[in-house]
Amino acid sequence: MEPAGRGGSAAAPRADSGLFDVVSSSRMSEVIVEQIRSLIRADKLRPGDRLPSERALCEQMGVSRVTVREALRVLEAAGLVAIRVGARGGAFVTTPSSTKLSANLADLVNLSPMTAPEVIEARQVVELGIIETVIERATEKDVDELREMTREHQAALKRGEYSMEMSAAFHVRVAQCTHNAAIEMLVHSFHGPLLMSLREAQVAAPLMGHRGTSEHREFVEAIAARDVEKAREIMAKHLRRTSQRIARVQASREKGKEV
Repeated sequence: MEPAGRGGSAAAPRADSGLFDVVSSSRMSEVIVEQIRSLIRADKLRPGDRLPSERALCEQMGVSRVTVREALRVLEAAGLVAIRVGARGGAFVTTPSSTKLSANLADLVNLSPMTAPEVIEARQVVELGIIETVIERATEKDVDELREMTREHQAALKRGEYSMEMSAAFHVRVAQCTHNAAIEMLVHSFHGPLLMSLREAQVAAPLMGHRGTSEHREFVEAIAARDVEKAREIMAKHLRRTSQRIARVQASREKGKEV
């Protein structure tokens, strides 16, 4: 057992070998993944903890090294484990990031029946729902950064370089004005689906950035003025127009199927 310690050059604490059960299953790597997920949820494994070596995990769980490596790759892809090399390397428990979660949700959108209309409906619930909190908690720094973002986006629009990624980034930054970690995580993790819905709307209106960036600027000024009703009115109109564009794309596709 290595000495405890999570920061600096001190060795990370090694998880207790007694935590792990022998695995007996035709899908052994999945069982290992779920076992480690459960230990993390139960707070028996915490960010910074180092898992036992591959060899030790093989012995404790009764599986091959190939199976352990496959499980660790899955955990790493999910953002639950970081693999480091070198003398102080190994598999370390990490805190899942909103960026990783966003990527996973983007995959979910591409591989599941989730549709752009469903995404915009969710956006209307969430983005309109947080406006009062945004107005209450946005700092001067938040407002300054949002203003700078809108200036950069309008400049990009004039150069013909404005993208839906920029639009999505604006909505994520607005959520950060709540200074609520749960809301920030929720909206940031929804970045992939949000981007998908914007691109869908862009099919119906390739020049949608012109009005959208203007509404973004107006929305920021409503935040600066602490005007909840004005901000809600602007965002509702903004999202409603995106919804209408998506509906037109969907209708056009359905009509095409009938031909």
